[in-house]
Amino acid sequence: MPDIRFLHRLTDLPAADWDALHDGRNPFVSHAFLQGLEEHGCLRAEWGWRPRHFTLWESGQLIGAVPGYLKDNSHGEFVFDHAWANAYARHGLAYFPKWLGAVPYSPVSGPRLLAKDAETARMLVETLRAEVARMGWSSAHVNFHLAEDDPAFGPDWLLREDIQFQWHNPGNWPDFSSFLAAMDHKHRKNIRQERAKLARTGVSYRIVHGDEATDADLQAMHDFYLQTFSEYGNSPALTLPFLQHLATAMPRQLVIFLAMLEGQPIAGALCLRGGDTLYGRYWGGATLPGLHFETCYYQGIEYCLREGLARFEPGAQGEHKLARGFLPHPVRSRHWLAEPAFAAALAGWCAQEREEVQRYAQLLAEHTPFKAIESA
Repeated sequence: MPDIRFLHRLTDLPAADWDALHDGRNPFVSHAFLQGLEEHGCLRAEWGWRPRHFTLWESGQLIGAVPGYLKDNSHGEFVFDHAWANAYARHGLAYFPKWLGAVPYSPVSGPRLLAKDAETARMLVETLRAEVARMGWSSAHVNFHLAEDDPAFGPDWLLREDIQFQWHNPGNWPDFSSFLAAMDHKHRKNIRQERAKLARTGVSYRIVHGDEATDADLQAMHDFYLQTFSEYGNSPALTLPFLQHLATAMPRQLVIFLAMLEGQPIAGALCLRGGDTLYGRYWGGATLPGLHFETCYYQGIEYCLREGLARFEPGAQGEHKLARGFLPHPVRSRHWLAEPAFAAALAGWCAQEREEVQRYAQLLAEHTPFKAIESA
């Protein structure tokens, strides 16, 4: 039987040991990204984030891990379980703390069961469930895991699904014109008009990777991020030192799109680059017509086409993305509850939710902007 440990901080583990458990194509599960969140003030106990990374060891060697956190609320998760917590409270039970396997503030699908083979992945899930029960926590959750992780989860792990809008290049779009040519006339015309109207204002773009970004670039991007969170009345989690950390620790994976007018940045989008995917994360800036769509979507699509990236995931939610070439794709999460009665009741609830999500996806597919739905 392997040894089990919950790590309270990733600095207790060499980066090479952690990163040996994944293929490096998803930047969000890298030691540099997760450790940076911890070390640069992005995870706060008062916001409910306490690192508890679940790890398996054999003969002193790390053989499996799940990035994880002990949560006192559901802040920053993007898989909403507030109704579950309220139901527990109505029955005099404590839903918090719960254990969450996820990447904080990042509704991005990717590896969650970090293991070199399927057997170790199954062992991770089984030992995690037993350890959560032993600790007396209400539940364990694994958010935004990959479909290929499904076999590791037993039937007592409830499946939830949702929809995100993603851009996939079917392989025959060498440039933006080819991408537009695949669309019907209405959507192609709307995008051209949107871009032309913004171009007439004189806005241009600088695209910088982490090792190209100046201190002023990073400060501007962080200011835009703060502006967006202020406008929506939310508390910003990412700090400027964290962005500076990404620029040095992940120099070619950090990508910043800066909208420039008269030599000054007026808007920005922060992205991370993976093996074949661009991940859009944060945006902020002025309110010029079309500026958001150009900064967050069209510049990213052009970047993917230039760089040979097959996918662009611009973030959670947003039906307006459909008209701009981002098609619906399923995302998933798994949930184990220690209380048998609640687990049984929520099994039916999750099944009904999945049916509703599937109907929604079918409805969206009928409104594709393309002449024919491209294969993913």
